[in-house]
Amino acid sequence: MFVFPKRYKTLLWFSLGFILISFLLRSVFLIWQLNDLDLSFIKLIRIIFTGLFFDLGVLSFLWVIVSFYLFIIPKKWVGSIPDKTVTLFGTGLVTLIFTFTFFAEITFWEEFHCRFNFVAVDYLIYTYEVVKNINESYPLVILIPSILALVAFIFILFAKNKVFQDTFSGKSDFKTKALIFSGSLLVCLFYSFFIKNNQAEWSENRYNNEISKAGIYSFFSEFRNNKLDYASFYETITEEEAFTIIRQDLSRINSQFICQKECIKRNITDTVPENHPNVVFVLMESMSADFMRSFGNNGNLTQNLDSLAQKGLFLTNLFATGNRTVRGMEAVTLSIPPTPGQSIVKRPNNSNLYTVANVFKDKNYQCNFFYGGDGYFDNMNAFYGGNGFDIYDRGRGSILNDEIKTTRHIITDEEVTFENAWGICDEDIYNKMIKVADKSYQDKKPFFNFVMTTSNHRPYTYPEGKIDIPSGTGREGAVKYSDFAIGEMFRKIQNKPWFKNTVFVFIADHCASSAGKDEIDVKNYHIPAIIYGNGIIQPEKCQTLCSQVDIFPTLFGQLHWNYTSNFFGNDVKANDYQSRALIATYLKLGLLKPNHEVLVLSNKKNCHQYMWNAETNGLEMEKVDPKFKKETIAWYETADYLFNNNLLK
Repeated sequence: MFVFPKRYKTLLWFSLGFILISFLLRSVFLIWQLNDLDLSFIKLIRIIFTGLFFDLGVLSFLWVIVSFYLFIIPKKWVGSIPDKTVTLFGTGLVTLIFTFTFFAEITFWEEFHCRFNFVAVDYLIYTYEVVKNINESYPLVILIPSILALVAFIFILFAKNKVFQDTFSGKSDFKTKALIFSGSLLVCLFYSFFIKNNQAEWSENRYNNEISKAGIYSFFSEFRNNKLDYASFYETITEEEAFTIIRQDLSRINSQFICQKECIKRNITDTVPENHPNVVFVLMESMSADFMRSFGNNGNLTQNLDSLAQKGLFLTNLFATGNRTVRGMEAVTLSIPPTPGQSIVKRPNNSNLYTVANVFKDKNYQCNFFYGGDGYFDNMNAFYGGNGFDIYDRGRGSILNDEIKTTRHIITDEEVTFENAWGICDEDIYNKMIKVADKSYQDKKPFFNFVMTTSNHRPYTYPEGKIDIPSGTGREGAVKYSDFAIGEMFRKIQNKPWFKNTVFVFIADHCASSAGKDEIDVKNYHIPAIIYGNGIIQPEKCQTLCSQVDIFPTLFGQLHWNYTSNFFGNDVKANDYQSRALIATYLKLGLLKPNHEVLVLSNKKNCHQYMWNAETNGLEMEKVDPKFKKETIAWYETADYLFNNNLLK
């Protein structure tokens, strides 16, 4: 029977401690989501042992590093000052990292209800916003000392049980060290090349799958694989068939395709004279539909939005395409289904695309993009600056690419009354927008002002004394303040000379949460959309199922514009509009139909079809309809094809 030498005692104790704490963390998540899990004794055992399997995968990487060190260090150096320094420092560092990671997993689960994914990888890039957000959202004066105290406790525990003493006094022969290192290397290579993170997704219940994973393993898996090749991971049909289906779906009485085959570019015409008002477009952070009284909320959080809903075109059955801000930006700006992996907003080669700015510029509009933080975050400045917008942001030193020909304006400290990790408060960004609108009016230039808000975001802080909910106490206060800021904006502009000739569009970027037990939690994609223009837009409640990609084509339809479209969206109010909604995570790609049927494409080259119960928000699996499957594939395959072949121009 093989017995590990004492020299490996620190590594063995650390590994056992990691497995124990990981099991406790998994138990916390089990209790946390108990009501959402699909549990039986067998499934519980599978969750635990699948989790253990991936925990061992994490440890295999650590074992390779440590066993390699123990393999190469000469016997005479064992227990020396350099050996003790490396061992103690390394143990302390790894313990600190792993302890911090376990704490981070809890906070990440609170926000996203999943293990680390590509969002966590993204956050490594934007350290300023993330670190500041953590500092404002959590009591670091308690959290950091707690982490350090736990690390110190582990060291004391090791010392009391003579773990370090045995490690420094233990000897092992060359053959044993070589055996342990080679075995660790083989296991590590096995996990690296043959075990993928999605192999933990064995259940139809999403929470079962997420709890089965290991956070650190998930993180490095996403770090390596957050860009997905559509054809490699998803079911496909021929390009010709995919575009035939989509062109049929996009075909309208008032549109004519101006290209052949693998293309969707078409001319949209209207017989009514065009109207050219100014347009203020507000993409609201995390504004779920169920925050509004119009959708049954009794918290009186959105008095101004509810009032506007009664006065404008209110799209009551509109769904977001994704669960991140960049997905909302992609959907409204490019009018395109979400492609798997990263949003186009964050991809290379995303400048000079055909966006809504092209339509506005053809009508001689000035196009401006407003963001209250540093537009370097999520690549916003590069995307909007490279696609026809002038930029207004805080700009803490980051610069635009020299190849991007646009004008950038910095929002100065004197223009800011309140600011948190994500940017200036909504009142301040609206005030800046108003100043720019005044200047455009003076220059006799119609304007299209695109505003991205930030206040409805953790840490949920905003100026004190504005509403009856204290700042920083939770989501409801942030929602109510965001709505309050809209009311203040209208109060300030109602007597402006340009106000009566301006249309306002309010739509959410995504819901406050999209997490649920199913592959795609349909209800948590439901967002409000309002097009308001006094005397320009006729008030109406439109209950047609539609998508975020339809918002600008619908606006253009309301204004009776003739324009060239390279968009997947269409005018919801057109008599021949074909109803559907595109909803997706960064891996799962779904299509929702008016009869509540949902088809979800998986990155495992398969798909599932469900019937969505809107009352319970549950999905009941159905037999896959081949026609529905092909239609769903066509939406996403064509979108991926057009971008990758540089045809979104």
